[in-house]
Amino acid sequence: MADLPTHTIVFEILTRLPAKDVGRSKSVCKQWYALLSTQDFVRIHCSRSVVSSNQRVLLIDYLTCSVRPIISNNNDYGPSSIVTFPFHHQNNDVSILSHLNGLLCVCLNHTYELLLWNPTTTAFKRLSTPDSHGFFINNLDAIGLYVDADDDYKVLHIKRRSGVLGYLSPHFNWSAGTFCGGTLYFTVCECWIGGTNVVICFDVNSEQFKEISFPPVPSNGMVQGVLVNVKNVLHMFASTGMFEMTIDLWTLQGDYWIKVLSCPPIPPISLSLWCDITHYVTNGNWFVMTKLGKLFTIEMDMKPFECFYPVSWFRGFKGAVFVQTIVSPSI
Repeated sequence: MADLPTHTIVFEILTRLPAKDVGRSKSVCKQWYALLSTQDFVRIHCSRSVVSSNQRVLLIDYLTCSVRPIISNNNDYGPSSIVTFPFHHQNNDVSILSHLNGLLCVCLNHTYELLLWNPTTTAFKRLSTPDSHGFFINNLDAIGLYVDADDDYKVLHIKRRSGVLGYLSPHFNWSAGTFCGGTLYFTVCECWIGGTNVVICFDVNSEQFKEISFPPVPSNGMVQGVLVNVKNVLHMFASTGMFEMTIDLWTLQGDYWIKVLSCPPIPPISLSLWCDITHYVTNGNWFVMTKLGKLFTIEMDMKPFECFYPVSWFRGFKGAVFVQTIVSPSI
């Protein structure tokens, strides 16, 4: 240890600090400011920040925007802290479209503008331009965030319009993109029972699209696939049913899906509360948040698979799950 240069020791220590402490450390001296602003430092700090204890839930209602930690011991939220949007908005009319490494892709619903925002550092960047790029049309467009081979953050904005055939038709529902292993993945589901369901892949290096099959799930009810990156391996929670919903967990190996587990049918959940799997916690629990903010948890280590229950209620909230990082939105 005595042979290590002081610079290396400081670098190793600082990359393990919480994101907000890194921000404060920039004011220590010019050398630290320069060190903490390098791309190498941001990349390594981010890789060490993507852990369950660093996850936060952002909740938006008509009056406030708050951030809460997740307490994995009792599967609940911790105390909230109020967050002020650093950009102009109307009555918190803000939607979170996608997230990656602490960055949130935000749509201002009253103007359709797109922004990248880091709620930890409060930095943001407008993506909309005077020539009409960067405007999001709900139920038609799809968004995905990714990191290219040069460690640059980029946004893939897929625009769909009426009169277009195939998967770009408005008859198909596109998910937000999930970045995993150099590829952005989108679930594409036809908007009726028994319709076509596929996964569209975008290779971020070749910038080429390809189609792979959906897991072989029954198509005699509503079908929804929610993609999750778990330690750089793509998983999908595929839910099927109408009056009784079942959920299977699949993992992608090559271009084929392998079933990991099945849960027994759960009590009926109304379509207005249809679940989105939002994030993975490393202690073995999956957390499930509905669009209205109801939080569920699934304990993966239970045999037989029995645990799917409500934890907390939040009415009228919108939001997202993110990790606290110092990644800059200035792409």
